[in-house]
Amino acid sequence: MKLAYSNLACPEWPLDEVMRRAAAYGYAGVELRLYEGEVIPARLPEGVVQAIRAAATAAGVTILGIGASTRFAMADPGERRRQEDELRAYLDLAARLGARFVRTFGGQMEGDAADCIARLAESLARVAEAADAAGVDILLETHDDFSPSARVRDALAAARHPRLGALWDVHHPYRMGETPAETMANLSPWLRHVHIKDARRRGDGWDLVPLGAGEVPVREILRALRAAGYSGWLSVEWERKWHPELQPAEEALPQHITVLRALWEETGGEATGGV
Repeated sequence: MKLAYSNLACPEWPLDEVMRRAAAYGYAGVELRLYEGEVIPARLPEGVVQAIRAAATAAGVTILGIGASTRFAMADPGERRRQEDELRAYLDLAARLGARFVRTFGGQMEGDAADCIARLAESLARVAEAADAAGVDILLETHDDFSPSARVRDALAAARHPRLGALWDVHHPYRMGETPAETMANLSPWLRHVHIKDARRRGDGWDLVPLGAGEVPVREILRALRAAGYSGWLSVEWERKWHPELQPAEEALPQHITVLRALWEETGGEATGGV
């Protein structure tokens, strides 16, 4: 199993430090959600792109993907077209960075669920042509109104393109009441990436907590991944950018990789830092 983390964990770190710390802590890859502490823009100067690539190469880590905020379930066709253009720009950036994927959201549903899923599938299918040209995958995350994994499944099945896949954020389907087995059954034909986190229920919400300290059945999730023959990456998503009260990355990232390796080995696998 290959381990990475998202730089949501460390909004204060410049990207060269993100890469160095990944190597120091034992992570083999990095997901880029932020640049200079804010959501990474789709358009970066070539000098910046080359500096990021050089930092990753120097540290010996892989730039796995980019976290975009694009979404497509809205009713307004003009806004969907604008979102499609933004996703195309992110695909171009990913190709320039040597990244493997761009993450997208489905978004908030407006109106009938089946219509929203159809709109999402249409947009993904249109942008998939650009993904093919760039050599970069588009991964639809279990998030927002697409936290139920069946909705991600239905959108990807309708869009039908080899450059489209699923990203399983393990918290969101679980908080919607799904078991890991149910999520895996829905996503397995398309599963390309996994976001790992833990959380504890609080009233009508959830608190993010260190791995192993919450209710998300991480051990069961790892067993489901092994049983399905998943051989991709696990990426720690410690959302300190959105929740500044969380432990700093210097504490959280070593804790997560230590626990994750132990759990993976406990379930019969070998967690490595290698690609």
